[in-house]
Amino acid sequence: MLRKRRKRSNPWRILLLILFIAAAIYINQIVVPSTPPLFIPTATATVSPESFVNQAEAYFNEGKLSSAIESYQQAIQADPGNSANYVALSRVQILAGRYEEGLENAELALLRNPDNPIAHAMRAWALDFKGDYLEAEATVKRALELDENSPVAHAVYAEILVDKGNFEEAADESRIALELDPASLEARRARGYVLYWTSNYELALEEYKAALAINNKIPNLYMMTGYIYAALGDYDLAVENFNQANSLNPSDPTPEYEASRVYFTIGEYAQAAQYALQAAEDDPTNASLQGNLGVMYAKNNELDRAINHLTLAVQGGTTNDGEIVEGIPISYRIRVIEIYSSYGLTLARLNRCGEAIPIFQSMLALVPDNEIAVYNATAGLEMCQVGVEDASPEGETTPEP
Repeated sequence: MLRKRRKRSNPWRILLLILFIAAAIYINQIVVPSTPPLFIPTATATVSPESFVNQAEAYFNEGKLSSAIESYQQAIQADPGNSANYVALSRVQILAGRYEEGLENAELALLRNPDNPIAHAMRAWALDFKGDYLEAEATVKRALELDENSPVAHAVYAEILVDKGNFEEAADESRIALELDPASLEARRARGYVLYWTSNYELALEEYKAALAINNKIPNLYMMTGYIYAALGDYDLAVENFNQANSLNPSDPTPEYEASRVYFTIGEYAQAAQYALQAAEDDPTNASLQGNLGVMYAKNNELDRAINHLTLAVQGGTTNDGEIVEGIPISYRIRVIEIYSSYGLTLARLNRCGEAIPIFQSMLALVPDNEIAVYNATAGLEMCQVGVEDASPEGETTPEP
């Protein structure tokens, strides 16, 4: 029998085997320990609530209110139990003109800490802007019970008292607020607010300028400064400040409305109509803004345009864009009388006396004690009775702006 020949060892195969073993040892001891397990989420770095708060405060100091609001909201998401962040957010929202949101966050702060005086003050402030003066006063009094030396609470109380017509006590509260903290934005604006409504315009202007020096990106501060300049007869600066307020809060129709009233006052009706149109575009369902636009068109002898907007204001209806407007009932409010007067007289000037006469009769019946309403209604009835086709708008008596 023949024996099988023994195969000679292959040195290359042995070398490859050694390399394979070495690689396996390296992977097992070096690579695997440093590789995270598969399908297990890796930890991500989190931002602390304090970082968001610091960021929000920096944005506020720079006048970037929208960014400050976003950062405070992020701080709340990171730490939803901290009432102080809700209070801070509420304050910025109120200063930005977002009163409903400011009220909501003040109340959320109070749910977490019912004894937070600044939370009560912010709630009172938001309620005051919303016209709920009785609840606002009760709330700010609670803030002062919790902290009688709070300049913010005294400042808010001063503004509430002004809105209630209690100017003497409001003046005292505004002085207390300023004495407690002369560098307080709320104290400065509250003192200016009291001085404005007591016709101390020059002094009021000084206070609002001081408030703007603290933060020059607050829309309401420019609005109040605009009102002061209008009261002083400096109409260019009044419009300039209303425009500044509008640039900071473009969705608010108030600055454009007030600018339209300034141009109405000085008889520049084309300019008045332009601003009134912008205001109505900001809030097309607002009957008062539609009526104001109609008044401006009527004064500028654009009767066909005027009657469309005046009809929406008085009768209600739908805009060209499908927005529904509810008509304004007649009342003793000066702007309502202005709109009804303009509506009736514009109908008469368009030879639509069949529609105009019921308007004039309603004015005589429902607001008989208002001299302007009676004068315009009587003049309108005379126009229709004598068949006057082309009456001058100068014959119309309009309320003081």
